[in-house]
Amino acid sequence: MPATAPEPAPAAAPTVLTPEIEALGTDLRESRYVTEHLEEVLGAVASAALRREDAAPARRRLAASTDPAATLLSLFVLGETLPAARVAAALPTLGLEGAQRLGLLAPADRHAADGPDERTADGPTAGAPSVRALVDLAPYAAEDDAGPLHWWIASDLSELATGAPLSPEHVLGVGGASLTLARITPRTPVGRVLDLGCGGGIQAMHASRHAEHVVATDLSERALAFAAFNAALNGIDLDLRRGSLLEPVAGEVFDLVVSNPPFVITPRAGDDEHDPWTYRDGGRAGDTLLAELLAQLPAHLAPGASAVMLGNWEIADEEDGFAHPRAWLESALADGVDAWVLQRDREDPAEYAGTWARDGGITPRDHRWDALIDAWLEDFASRAVEGIGFGYLLLRRPDAGRRGLLRTELATGTGSGTLSEHLAASLAALDRLSALDDEALAATRPVRAEDVVERRHLTPGQWDPLLIELVQGAGLARTVPADQALAATVGALDGTLTLGQVIAAVCALTDADVEETRARILPAVRELALTGMVAL
Repeated sequence: MPATAPEPAPAAAPTVLTPEIEALGTDLRESRYVTEHLEEVLGAVASAALRREDAAPARRRLAASTDPAATLLSLFVLGETLPAARVAAALPTLGLEGAQRLGLLAPADRHAADGPDERTADGPTAGAPSVRALVDLAPYAAEDDAGPLHWWIASDLSELATGAPLSPEHVLGVGGASLTLARITPRTPVGRVLDLGCGGGIQAMHASRHAEHVVATDLSERALAFAAFNAALNGIDLDLRRGSLLEPVAGEVFDLVVSNPPFVITPRAGDDEHDPWTYRDGGRAGDTLLAELLAQLPAHLAPGASAVMLGNWEIADEEDGFAHPRAWLESALADGVDAWVLQRDREDPAEYAGTWARDGGITPRDHRWDALIDAWLEDFASRAVEGIGFGYLLLRRPDAGRRGLLRTELATGTGSGTLSEHLAASLAALDRLSALDDEALAATRPVRAEDVVERRHLTPGQWDPLLIELVQGAGLARTVPADQALAATVGALDGTLTLGQVIAAVCALTDADVEETRARILPAVRELALTGMVAL
């Protein structure tokens, strides 16, 4: 595509027609158009390359395949133009006319006004009719507390399929952010769930497996149309509403709010050259969209409810990288809501600009690149931004009426186990520990988590370690420096003795002062309990 070519307008969103959708589902199942089978068809090399958005090995592998699933993958994910007869054979129940009524297919564009396509993925096809996909339709496999799932998700065609920059109205498929949010969302059965900024609906669909009622909102009418199609195709009932942020649910409360909001910080240039991407940019200057959202969100959390969000925030103060989230959450804390902000990554302004320009399908070879990056850097410089944090924002309204507690943490690791359960347990521990003063904590009988091990660093030939670390195998894979007393205390926490008794025993063995040791050990164990390394 030439660098000066205009961005193509997206196709219309697919249409919900019940008989046709049922026929489509039959064909997708009969063709085994699922992740596991496609990995067999592609092989390890092509599958791995496709996950890196390198389609060449997949195209090479699929060109020789007669498998119906290979046809559907070539058509809907790789954006290949295919002979109509081949596509019809892969969709025998729906048929080409049914696929066109749903808005999934169209006759292929002609390269010349008076002639057919010269070449398709199957080679020269002079005179043979061919078709192309109007949307991406991909299999999705995952597993949550309700067990394994296999769905099909429709979205706009990706840059991989079109070779063009994404439209401002682009509706994303299931990307890395979506997978992350699904992985950290608690799956405890609840009554009402809100998916705020639902896009194609993947978070709402996950929530439907453990909620009685799911409301999904988005400002984009196209996104809601895709969400409606995806829900219908996979037999899921969603309450879809259009509007900005929390406007569609005014006055309502929920047991769980999940959101991948349009948090990307994009320069507000005021001209067509730097139009925002609606699917990822909320149209606000800087990171103020999250500030606005977090100010309104507590009013929609029922007692005991949680909220799980992804977000970006600007860092202008190197001494406090959480200054912006801290300010945003002040009203939530005053309203009695606990909050936990985890920074998982950080980029400098140039890295951030490059990351999101490429995400929109613009590369350094594009004529827009220099101007776009310059606009981003100028925008950040106007607010003295030194870095941009990315991470999770977790909220929970405890049953007890008190001022909320705020926890901020740099957490870049990931261990084994279910991250959603770990994060939910830590938020619950934050609430429980708030009611325990040091004497009450010393009277508990903690148990060291099974995944915690001790690591010692020694100079060769020496007995005394230079450094002792407590290492977490699950959760966020934290590493905590420890002295001999803390290591000995944690090692003895098997639930038999109280924490106070264990500390006293350690002091007796080492001739350490009990009061001084308690003053050091109790806060350390409190922190270990918050992070799941010790269970109370």
